[in-house]
Amino acid sequence: MPVLRAGDALVRVLASGLTRNELDWGPTYTDEQGKSRLPSIPGHELCGVVETITSGVMEVAPGDVVYGLTSFFRDGTAAEHVAVSAADLAPKPRVMSPLEAATVPLAASTAWQALFDHGGVAAGQRVFVHGAAGGVGSFAIQLAKWRGAQVIGATSAANIPFVKDLGAHEAIDYAASPFETATKPVDMILDTIGGEIQRRSWSLLKPGGVLVSIAAEGVEVPADVHDRRGIFFIVKPDRQELLKIGQLINQCNVKTVVAAVVPLERAREAFGQLLQPEKRGKVVLSVAEQ
Repeated sequence: MPVLRAGDALVRVLASGLTRNELDWGPTYTDEQGKSRLPSIPGHELCGVVETITSGVMEVAPGDVVYGLTSFFRDGTAAEHVAVSAADLAPKPRVMSPLEAATVPLAASTAWQALFDHGGVAAGQRVFVHGAAGGVGSFAIQLAKWRGAQVIGATSAANIPFVKDLGAHEAIDYAASPFETATKPVDMILDTIGGEIQRRSWSLLKPGGVLVSIAAEGVEVPADVHDRRGIFFIVKPDRQELLKIGQLINQCNVKTVVAAVVPLERAREAFGQLLQPEKRGKVVLSVAEQ
């Protein structure tokens, strides 16, 4: 059983979402001081039932069905129980099953923070989303559309109908033609890929526009780009944002996409499925009876 810290809740995990590259993250294997915590437990988003809380916790109570994003520096949610800061938990969206809810916290919070906290997206702006059929991309399309933006998604040819169904106003096949010439300039770009894709993206930005990246290598603004901004960030747990996202889900403004459900004992197989190039949405581990 995990050891609780002050402010923690012990959660019995029903389902755990997984993220494509989390086994490459440094915090997956160390604590906040950089000390090894091997063997570590992956997974950092969950839906579960609160079993116990520490003294002074007010956000949740035993018996609450919750979802949340957990600290990257602590053992994760691919387990039967997890210790998590109670301040990072929110009520499970009513209209979702635990399996669906477990796919939301990391991807939706990343999309929310990219678009609104860092990108400042407003109604009427044009937003371009790379990796539009993935976990973060699929939420970004829906959230940007909800805010009133014009949304363009880059994806494979096979996923174009899917991306349009999510609400994208335009869907571009990145293999058919250069994405930077396939649409009009945009106010904000969400870069989920990095590398050459990021370097080519600057020409698509309007003057004063912003490129927000979650790619591992960060953002490098070219020397000849003086009127556009680049921002790299790492998502942070935020209960208030999860409450807002949950409200949008309950109002049917936002939905999740479950790519696959895999039992906990086959977690290694689940990480393999994360690498499939045409995957749509999130892979989730089923940990306990729903």
